[in-house]
Formats: sequence, C-alpha cells, structure tokens
Amino acid sequence: MEFSTSQPVQLGREFADEAAGVLRVAFDDRLPSLAGLHTPEEDSWFFRNRVFQDCSVWGVFERDVLVGMIAFRPEWIDQLYVLPAHQGRGIGASLLNVARTGAAQLSLWTFQCNRGARRFYEKHGFIAVEETDGSRNEEKEPDVLYRWVAE
Repeated sequence: MEFSTSQPVQLGREFADEAAGVLRVAFDDRLPSLAGLHTPEEDSWFFRNRVFQDCSVWGVFERDVLVGMIAFRPEWIDQLYVLPAHQGRGIGASLLNVARTGAAQLSLWTFQCNRGARRFYEKHGFIAVEETDGSRNEEKEPDVLYRWVAE
C-alpha cells in the first residue's frame, strides 16, 4: 500500500525506528552543532518507550517512506520533524493541522537558533511567549516556548 503525502496517518509503535530516524536526520540538518547527541539506538528507545507511550503520533509517507512526523498530547506538541528534502511542501503544515484539530491551544519548545522552525511556527500562528538560557534542557541550548490559541 502506498501512502500519499497529502494524508497524514496515525502511526503505531512499529514505526518507532522510522520516526526516530526522521527526527535524527532533520535535527542534525538544522542543528549540526548538536548532531550526534544521541545514538540511533537511543533515539529508537526514546520513541518506543516515551513518545509512542505518551503521545498521539502521526506521519506522512511518500512512496512508503516516512518523510514527516508529529507527536502531540493535550495542549503540547512534543515532536515535529520533516526530512530536509521534503520541507517546504506543506507536510509540516498538514501534520500541524492534525494536532490542531479539536485543540483549544497548543504549546511547544524549539531552540532559539533554529530559525527555520521559528519561521514555520510563526507563519502558522504560534507566538513566542518565553525565552530561556537553555539551562533547563538537556542540550543546554537557549530555547523558546511558543503558544497557539484557537480562534
């Protein structure tokens, strides 16, 4: 069965390795100074035992390859990544719309230096509400809290 990029589908835990792979490729592309922070095995463990346990996880496939994913829970987006070669084609927006469905508000953290992510979220109605020095995150990288409120 070939999936279409226009229709996000809910993912089961059997997609943990693929979802972790999307995170790692996109993360390392946008934040090369933090590349290699975790091994692929650590990423897969995290997705299997944390992300898929705590979140609703959706993905977009192109020719049976997972090219984008979002993990969210009530009021929070925990993960949103699209493979670099597939960015700018509406995949992130379609995944974001899944999380927005029925939500009164959503919040998320991203790094201050991730200009692409910041532009994306601001384009889609998220407002920066707090910036930190990074002392509270694992990467010790200054970050920014964004919030979106439904109209």
